[in-house]
Amino acid sequence: MAKLLGALRRHVRTAVQLGWTALTNGYAAGFAKGTIYKGELKRVCVPGLNCYSCPGALGSCPIGSLQAVLGDRDHWFSFYAVGFLLFIGALLGRFVCGWLCPFGLVQDLLHKIPFPKKLKRLPGDRVLKYLRYVVLVGFVIILPLTVLDVVGQGSPWYCKYICPSGTLFAGIPLVASNPGLQAALGWLFSWKAAILIVLLLLSWSCTGPSAAISALWARCTGCSTPSPSTATRWTQTSASPAGPAPAPAASALSRTSIQTVPSASAAASA
Repeated sequence: MAKLLGALRRHVRTAVQLGWTALTNGYAAGFAKGTIYKGELKRVCVPGLNCYSCPGALGSCPIGSLQAVLGDRDHWFSFYAVGFLLFIGALLGRFVCGWLCPFGLVQDLLHKIPFPKKLKRLPGDRVLKYLRYVVLVGFVIILPLTVLDVVGQGSPWYCKYICPSGTLFAGIPLVASNPGLQAALGWLFSWKAAILIVLLLLSWSCTGPSAAISALWARCTGCSTPSPSTATRWTQTSASPAGPAPAPAASALSRTSIQTVPSASAAASA
């Protein structure tokens, strides 16, 4: 009976997570057009990490809203965002993380993937659990208030550099459905990128990291620099039809001069 109730509870929780995610990210046109919803509902915060820039988001993330107000040169404190966080935290507590947060749903689904061994506790848990307070104070509050641009405006540092929900629900879907963003990224967002990654892995396994990186750079830039041995052979081949074969000493001198050019240029630049 206890197992049945536990399984029923898990299915109910997953159903609530899916329903809340669909309800708060119901702007289907955003995914089709690669845009975001900018209506009046965006003035309302919703519980959990639900990124403002997600194509389907109908509300706003309270953490992002707090940073936006703190970073604004005309405001110093967001009573609405802070009040919302305090009210929801006192009323629901961690219920938001387990039942309402869309990113929590993703984590639960990933945890269901079979894996040979899963850790019950992360090494260093006692120290890492305090890292969230460092991130909250540093990236959400202090940096938006103190690091300003030329017009006195702060940036949402947590959203730009840390928030995984913004990358998963906003960055990737927007790039996938917005041709303008794809063009801005260039070749990185194309089938060529996948091919280059496969070639890099194959080269890495066969020739080592240095040769793999050199080959990848040559393919990306569209040009390649011949090795010293290749340059020597090319010089000897191109010079042979013009006249008699050079003396061994001259050939050796030619190879030596060609191979020492990089060292001379490096010394000159130094």
